Amino acid sequence: METIYLAGGCLWGVQEFLKTLDGVTATEAGRANGATDTLAGEYDGYAECVKTVFDPAVVSVAQLVAFLFEIIDPYSVDRQGSDRGRKYRTGVYSREERHLQQARAYLCSRADREKIKVEVLPLTNYVRSAEEHQDRLTRCPEDYSYCHIPREVLYRHRRRAEDEKMATP
Repeated sequence: METIYLAGGCLWGVQEFLKTLDGVTATEAGRANGATDTLAGEYDGYAECVKTVFDPAVVSVAQLVAFLFEIIDPYSVDRQGSDRGRKYRTGVYSREERHLQQARAYLCSRADREKIKVEVLPLTNYVRSAEEHQDRLTRCPEDYSYCHIPREVLYRHRRRAEDEKMATP
């Protein structure tokens, strides 16, 4: 298993979406690349992110970034949906240089590469979010109204995976 950190605006929807993907084995809501190791205090420069543990034999870094592009506006700076501010920037972070190289290669392969504003940076710091933010939309589906991801997009891969399992004899 390998780990990558994906930022796509408010982490509630990003985590809910990533959990539905084949090859993703675990997720955790958190903060990437802030200046401190605590949740206490003023905003310290972090990006809301989802720690994503995945099986590279099932899903690649490039595929994960492509999936991220399904739920973000990759041209937006510090904003996703109605959420605004530096903590809602989009990004791909990892402690593994090869993950960053694969993410950059994916971005460079896109025809719209000149307009993309997604950060691809080494992970310098990670702090797990408070328990109230973990799996928030699973535990509190009424909070979906705050999510910037359309519901049909949020669960599209889960339905596809379930359909494939049902079709297999």
